[in-house]
Amino acid sequence: MELLCLEMDTIIRARPDPNLLYDDRVLQSLLTIEERFLPQCSYFKCVQKDIQPFMRRMVATWMLEVCEEQKCEEEVFPLAMNYLDRFLAVVPTRKCNLQLLGAVCMFLASKLKETRPLTAEKLCIYTDNSIRPQELLEWELVVLGKLKWNLAAVTPNDFIEHIMRKLPLPEDKLELIRKHVQTFIALCATDFNFAMYPPSMIATGSVAAAICGLQLNSTNHSLWGDNLTELLAKITNTEVDVLKACQEQIERVLMNNLREGRRQQQKQQQQEQGGQRSKALDDQDQSSTPTDVRDINL
Repeated sequence: MELLCLEMDTIIRARPDPNLLYDDRVLQSLLTIEERFLPQCSYFKCVQKDIQPFMRRMVATWMLEVCEEQKCEEEVFPLAMNYLDRFLAVVPTRKCNLQLLGAVCMFLASKLKETRPLTAEKLCIYTDNSIRPQELLEWELVVLGKLKWNLAAVTPNDFIEHIMRKLPLPEDKLELIRKHVQTFIALCATDFNFAMYPPSMIATGSVAAAICGLQLNSTNHSLWGDNLTELLAKITNTEVDVLKACQEQIERVLMNNLREGRRQQQKQQQQEQGGQRSKALDDQDQSSTPTDVRDINL
């Protein structure tokens, strides 16, 4: 009798546990401990001398692209940025080591959240082999020590389901809303201005921005402007004015990123058009040589 072993590429994921989602004690526990995992200070002012905010944005954008290309879990990138910010808040770091630190943080976050974690070799490839796997593993121990092995940090993603289940949202829109909220959270993780915000506030502001952006408040009066803000503030024990400010800041960051994306797209199109125009001129120069029969006067 011949035995066949069929290996499936699809990753089996755990289903949401209703005992956790529908128990308000879980949400209250998250709210209680979330500030333990925030950076201790605004480190660009008092710790880091060689690293500037724009460098953090660059490495964060690179980390997000790696996570997207590797189809990592949505929690991996915000968790990796939490590790990076907490490390930079306590250890002065040279800018030449910033990408290495980002790779180590993704390495640790994927181990915690992924069924199939990112490998050291693969991460080194994404750095154009500017770092070696052994170097990454050595830094892994350094980062773990500085974080005191507290890796199970609370991130905005931990609040999404707890918030959404308390809102009167249409069932057929839940997946779309969830995707938009996760996008907003990832966007906030790339911006240092949100590094000191409690995860619950970022999650709540992202939910509000997603609902307003999808215009779901046009069909349900309870999701209208102030009604929605007050309901969300009550869920996460957040002040209404603070939540409004957070939502507006998230929307501004989104608009700035969209504007920058369009600017880069236009620049790329101009470069492509310039290349085509140059090629056309070259072709025209070649066709206007004396050997071209069209230019011979018989």
